[in-house]
Amino acid sequence: MLLSHRRNLSRRGISLLGVLVLLVLLSVGIGGAAYWKYVRQADGLREDQLILNPVGRGPFDHIVLEQGEIESSLNTEIVCQVKSRGGGSGTAILWVIDEGTKVEKGEKLVELDSSQLDTELKQQKITVNNSKAALTSADATLEQARIARQEYLEGVYKTEEKAIESEIAVAQQDLRKAQLNLRSTEKMVAKGLVNSLQMEGDEFGLINAESKLDAAQGRLSVLQKLTKQKMLVQFDSDIESAVAAKEAARSTLMEEEEKLSDIESQIKSCVMYAPSSGVVVHGNQYSSRGGNAEFVVEAGALVRERQTIIRLPDPTKMQVAAKINESRITLVREGMPARIRVEAMEGLELLGRVKKVNRYAEPGSWFSSSIKEYACAIEIINPPDNIRTGMTAEVRIFVEQQKDVLQIPIQGVYEHFGNTFTLLRTSAGQFETRQIEIGATNDNMATIQSGLEENEVVVLNLRNHLDLMNLPEPEQVESESLADQLKGQGYASEVADGPSNALAGGPVPVSDTKGAADKARTSAGGMPSAADMVERSFQQYDTNTDGKLSKDEVDAMPDMAKEGAKDADTDGDGDISKSELTVAMAKVVALIKERMGSAGGPPGAGGPAAGGNRGGFGG
Repeated sequence: MLLSHRRNLSRRGISLLGVLVLLVLLSVGIGGAAYWKYVRQADGLREDQLILNPVGRGPFDHIVLEQGEIESSLNTEIVCQVKSRGGGSGTAILWVIDEGTKVEKGEKLVELDSSQLDTELKQQKITVNNSKAALTSADATLEQARIARQEYLEGVYKTEEKAIESEIAVAQQDLRKAQLNLRSTEKMVAKGLVNSLQMEGDEFGLINAESKLDAAQGRLSVLQKLTKQKMLVQFDSDIESAVAAKEAARSTLMEEEEKLSDIESQIKSCVMYAPSSGVVVHGNQYSSRGGNAEFVVEAGALVRERQTIIRLPDPTKMQVAAKINESRITLVREGMPARIRVEAMEGLELLGRVKKVNRYAEPGSWFSSSIKEYACAIEIINPPDNIRTGMTAEVRIFVEQQKDVLQIPIQGVYEHFGNTFTLLRTSAGQFETRQIEIGATNDNMATIQSGLEENEVVVLNLRNHLDLMNLPEPEQVESESLADQLKGQGYASEVADGPSNALAGGPVPVSDTKGAADKARTSAGGMPSAADMVERSFQQYDTNTDGKLSKDEVDAMPDMAKEGAKDADTDGDGDISKSELTVAMAKVVALIKERMGSAGGPPGAGGPAAGGNRGGFGG
């Protein structure tokens, strides 16, 4: 029944095991190294296995070491001036000068495809000619409208006015005749010479003459006051319309001529020449997501408007563009001296100074970690003519230089749960684990602020001899409910087998959760405990130090660690506590020991144990 229970536990933990076993292998070095460590412990430690170094004093350079790329701080850029056509896909490159070619001012650099522009030029010339014809027609219409107004005022109007005036004169003469006839008839009627009928006829003639005169005078008044005004309004309207039509035709012509000029200018821009001397650098663009080229300057490539095609760097103003890890960016300030090494030039070393440090982190990519990097520009002092842009350079930024300071090689420093230790070889041949406080470090040495004295001897390959170190154990990590969690998952059934430690590879008795982490290391034959690895993981990935791993913090882990970490979230709240991760790791360690023990590992240890770096997921 016990064997069946263990098999069930193995099946339940297999999905977590598949991921976390790899992490354990990476972080603690389980495998052949542990087996040889076991053999070494059994055979005894030989002196030639130790690398010793005395604590000394001397000059120390606190540096920030980074890799970067040489570039010019002043570039003459050759950009595409041709507007994108045909759906905005860009203009094809017909010919481009080879990268690295040294050119003089006025030399041809790029030729773009102008065939579409040539076709547009022909069509635009036709459009311009049509616009000129429209302008000429509008100008003629305006002139006609002005002449028609003048024609009416000086011709038609005056003729009509004089004709009516002549008619009025005739009507006035007829009126006087009618008046004289009527008076004469009245006298003759009074004398009885004519009858009254003759007088009535003369009266009618007088009335008719008066009517003709009134009619003629009325037509003259209408002509002068109304008809003339109406005709002038019409003529003025025709003139204004003709003026507007002419201005519209002129504007259209100017617009079409500008288009023609623009097309001619763009055709001219399809051939680009060097504005100054320099070495050609193609304006290739690469994706930040995976390093793939998004745009390569070559024949047939499509280039967009305002896109850089070629750069001509100024060789007298060179710099190194580097990206500094967020853990070291606060050490770097503008003006700090630097030493630059160019491996491509047989290790050429140059002097430089920090010119600029960006205040904002560089944008990340799909494949980058959550650790931020900040761009930094290091100016090269007196750059030689033979260096080229794009060369890789190693930059050493001197943060601090001390003339006489106590120091040891960095290999002799061991970090353990936030504290720093080293392993000493005493004059009596004994080993002593001593806590130290370090100051500034570089890639080779670490300065000692306290804990060591000059000429004391430290072990440099102490990671191969961790069994010689007497390190303080970590505090119990949220173990109050650890036994209950393990019991609920089947681990408490081994209580009758005697005291054992799930954190070191076996089930945890319900009555013995206290001190589980304290026994982890020794009971595993030197293998780091689950609590050790969990603590290391939280130190590396719990960036906000809230005691839990959030989704973002888990996503920052290596891909093979994410699934295993997510499986540890047993309460489903989206955060992983130390106790949850410890339980998950305890099950994995138990299964590892169980399998390694059956595979013939070192007796009493349940299989080979790791003695290397004590770490969590990150190692």
